[in-house]
Amino acid sequence: MKRAFLLLLLVAVAACGPKRPPVVTTGPGAGTSTAPGTYSPAPEPVSEGPDIQPVDSDMASSSDLSDPSGEGGPLEDVRFDYDSAQLTDAARGLLERHAQWMKSRRSLRIAVEGHCDERGTVEYNLALGDQRARATRDYLVSLGVEGAMLTTVSFGKERPLDTGSTEAAWARNRRAHFAVSR
Repeated sequence: MKRAFLLLLLVAVAACGPKRPPVVTTGPGAGTSTAPGTYSPAPEPVSEGPDIQPVDSDMASSSDLSDPSGEGGPLEDVRFDYDSAQLTDAARGLLERHAQWMKSRRSLRIAVEGHCDERGTVEYNLALGDQRARATRDYLVSLGVEGAMLTTVSFGKERPLDTGSTEAAWARNRRAHFAVSR
């Protein structure tokens, strides 16, 4: 009896080990990840083909990724109120400027990342991050940005900008972030 109890206790402790929370992804390529614990080699770089062109000095400039406001990265993060995925008036104004920038750079691909502060469960924050990313994407599409250039992903509380546990830190972490690629 004692041996069975110890065995059950060991199984329960092993099951409670550290786990990585899932990342919620929507848009093109969603649902194409490999199973946890499996190896998937990186794709080979493509060096030949009809669409491959060498990069010359003119193409190497990052002028098409310049910040519309001139204040750091190409697109400023959108901030959200506590426990909300509703866009504020300030967020809408910011997204209107971002939409103009995006519409003039239609060849780019932009992932809209939803983030939350540390409060709440992993599952709740993944869902809230997804709602924030989708609200941001949907508003950009309503402003004329091509939906095909935008994907959404939720990181919940797993990638904080500020690891502090203050209201100021939490406010920095409640955001939609833009990852821009070609």
